Amino acid sequence: MTTDLNHPDRETVRAAVATALAEDRAAYDVTTRSTVPPEQQGKGGFVFREAGVLCGLEVAREAFAQLSPDLELNAAYEDGTHIEPDTTVATISGPLAAMLSAERVALNFMQRLSGVASIARDYVEEAARGGNTRVVDTRKTTPGLRAFERYAVRCGGAHNHRDNLQDGVLIKDNHLAAAAERGATIADVVTAARQAAAHTLRVEIEVDTPDQAAEAVAAGADVVLLDNLDPETMRPIVEATPTGVLFEASGGVNLETIRAIAATGVQLVSVGALTHSAPSLDISLDVRPA
Repeated sequence: MTTDLNHPDRETVRAAVATALAEDRAAYDVTTRSTVPPEQQGKGGFVFREAGVLCGLEVAREAFAQLSPDLELNAAYEDGTHIEPDTTVATISGPLAAMLSAERVALNFMQRLSGVASIARDYVEEAARGGNTRVVDTRKTTPGLRAFERYAVRCGGAHNHRDNLQDGVLIKDNHLAAAAERGATIADVVTAARQAAAHTLRVEIEVDTPDQAAEAVAAGADVVLLDNLDPETMRPIVEATPTGVLFEASGGVNLETIRAIAATGVQLVSVGALTHSAPSLDISLDVRPA
């Protein structure tokens, strides 16, 4: 396993897998119990049916281990590796009944996480054709699986935005609307956020017009999120701003637009689709008796 990708800690993996196995009632697999003797051994191979980025091996390993410590998974590749179709990325051997009962949970994790990693890689490669920008995820993650999907984003070569609401100050349109109702300006909101937040946190603010962007910069925001602005509008905003302010582009970002967005000079592009729209990769577990 690649260690510098900061894999979710073991307790997080253990708990998520236990929940998934309980949901599937894997320990009470009536089909396997009635058709496969407990002493029968088996072998299997995880096969990529389409090209993509591998992710989720350790989660799959945990799924099998929780049903039987005698199941042994051997990986041929590390998470984060681009895999060609019809490639066996790992093998498993041991008690066949436990293997079959854990199969769906193991595959669900691998397929989902490999799908996220694969689409992240696509966005990173397309953004690089436009400029030197960092592709980041959002909090639009599957409830309960954020740590895994953020890991998958990293496996695909992209980066993580704030993990949760405590991680950073991000003043969004609804915060500004609430402030305007009280008669507060962008400068007032940025000042209030900076006074209330720890000194280690950046203050980021979402804007959707050039005038708001200028106000945010003048107010001393560390990061200005340009929301749903076209590249022709973003470029002069970025070019006119002194060095030291980071710009993030968000909204309307897809594989057809990200190159032009990156070319505006924004340092960050946040893409909700990395997690909320990633299709699961086609991976199968081919099992046979030993």
